Amino acid sequence: MYFPIDVSLDPTLGCGQAHRWRKLEDGSWQGVIKDHVVTLIQKEQGFECTGDCASTDIYDYFRAEDDLDSIIEEISEADPYVKTLSEKCPGMRILKQPEWECLATYVLAANVNLKRIAKMVESVCDHYGTDLGERRAFPTPEQILKGKDTICECRLGFREQRFIELAQRVHDGEVDIEGMRSLTYSELIEALMDIKGVGPKIADCVALFGYGHLEAFPVDIRIQHVVKERYGVEGSYKTVSTFGRERFGRYAGYAQEFLYHSDFI
Repeated sequence: MYFPIDVSLDPTLGCGQAHRWRKLEDGSWQGVIKDHVVTLIQKEQGFECTGDCASTDIYDYFRAEDDLDSIIEEISEADPYVKTLSEKCPGMRILKQPEWECLATYVLAANVNLKRIAKMVESVCDHYGTDLGERRAFPTPEQILKGKDTICECRLGFREQRFIELAQRVHDGEVDIEGMRSLTYSELIEALMDIKGVGPKIADCVALFGYGHLEAFPVDIRIQHVVKERYGVEGSYKTVSTFGRERFGRYAGYAQEFLYHSDFI
């Protein structure tokens, strides 16, 4: 099926937002959206998708409702450097990942590089996720709890217990994945940071990539360096993140992605 979405797959799927995408030898991308394995092939005005994933899920995942031209124009007016970066990398979009999968993935992502994150996520899926044929789905909290006695086989290191604890709290209703959809950005950040293993950076990533709060501006070492070098702003996480949100406004998350990859664009 053809999807006329204004998106460039390489930067969007390869930039580290989501961790279940594999670029194949023919240049296509294979990944898992919800409970469906899909393969995407870039076309001039969109992409072709093979797999039985519902078209509505594809459109939602790629935030097809986002007017990318208007978003880029707005953040470019806020900053000429971001304008330059966006011109070098047209079609990069923020994804809308399933909230539970995004939260659980980023709990695993603490203090580790992208390659290691992807390896841990795939290990968790291989051990507990529903078999989809070529790949496995991201496991539900119940599937994780059922197999928690073998969690050591996933090689998650110090993240093991916080991962199990998260699954338990979601299962028990203490962490209300669906209920958090109605929260404002600040309310969501507060709720997320009540979860063990979730600090301000992970909370911002989940708010941006899982709950669609495009005003979120996650800050890691790379962003700290870029913001210091380009804007002379340094200090605490709150200082840098607040600067990003105030400078770029409602689409700060898009600006953050361009700044994050400024060394590679």
